[in-house]
Amino acid sequence: MKLKRVLNVVGLFALHFFVSCNDSSPKFFLPVLGEKFVKNNDTVYHVIKSFKLLNQFGETVTNQTVEGKIYVANFFFATCQSICPIMSTNLGTVQKVFEKDDSLLILSHSVNPLHDTVQVLRNYGMTYGAMKTKWHLLTGDKKQIYELAKASYLVNALEDDGTPEGFLHSELLLLIDSKGRMRGAYDGTDEAQVKKLIEDIKLLKTERHP
Repeated sequence: MKLKRVLNVVGLFALHFFVSCNDSSPKFFLPVLGEKFVKNNDTVYHVIKSFKLLNQFGETVTNQTVEGKIYVANFFFATCQSICPIMSTNLGTVQKVFEKDDSLLILSHSVNPLHDTVQVLRNYGMTYGAMKTKWHLLTGDKKQIYELAKASYLVNALEDDGTPEGFLHSELLLLIDSKGRMRGAYDGTDEAQVKKLIEDIKLLKTERHP
């Protein structure tokens, strides 16, 4: 079963795209997703909120871990037999392309953290070749993970007895820039979309900001 995409459509696809002709101004080559507002003549964009989780090696991963880095985020669970294996295989492709690039990380958040312990995630990571310094498989407080999905990444992650596997989560791979802003959303089960993600990562790396 392919789990349906659950998005805050109004927020996520309120795209703000501009390219300045002034060399001293920031250049945005990809949209900035989510709501924005103006404060003291400056545009304030939606950003990922602070978090504190554990990866598959028992290491603490926070927003400081990804500070100044581009990263790809998604939601999954280790016993998922529908879309998760496809997403994880495709994330392995992304990892391969950028394996020597220290400025790119991958964060996969478990929506079933009670089952997906550090050891379970370590075994899962070995299955898909997750590199210790590149791809973090995350577990932790369920409430925090679900709130992070909804409020920060603008997708849903929740328990759902109406689904065969008991959980509902998005198939999207979310591209986050070095300032914590969401810059793209891609179907992680679609190879063409994953190729677009890879190209957009390369494009994002060429942007200039003050």
